[in-house]
Amino acid sequence: MLIRRREKGFTLIELLIVIAIIGILAAIAIPMYRAQTLKAKLSEVTNAMSSIASAVATFYQENNLWPTANADAAAIGAGLGVFAPTGRASFSTAGSANVATQIVATIANISASNPTINGCTLILAATTDAGGAITWSWGGTLSTQAAYMPKQ
Repeated sequence: MLIRRREKGFTLIELLIVIAIIGILAAIAIPMYRAQTLKAKLSEVTNAMSSIASAVATFYQENNLWPTANADAAAIGAGLGVFAPTGRASFSTAGSANVATQIVATIANISASNPTINGCTLILAATTDAGGAITWSWGGTLSTQAAYMPKQ
């Protein structure tokens, strides 16, 4: 008596279903990966701005006036004693002794896949209340890309 053994392996339909599932997952995962990568790069900019904000707040508390404007990262370092990395953005501060400071970051070299981010500005603006407490708020042209704005 001849016994037939069934061939082992996958059928064409099973392989096509697996390929379709992988394709659907990739279509969802790749854009989400790019968005998260972009947010991680932008966090470098916001962290640098927070460091500059701390230096500005310290200057204000020690001198009872705002620091003068700084045109670039080197001037910020010399004037406030804080390092501002320039790989992802160029930094400057605006304001004068009597006008609250704004920290401005012009974003560059962030994303080739989303070029609308490059060239946007992110502004961290200071305000004070009657007691001298400093409040910081985010703004700038990056606000048109709401998904990438830091939380208030």
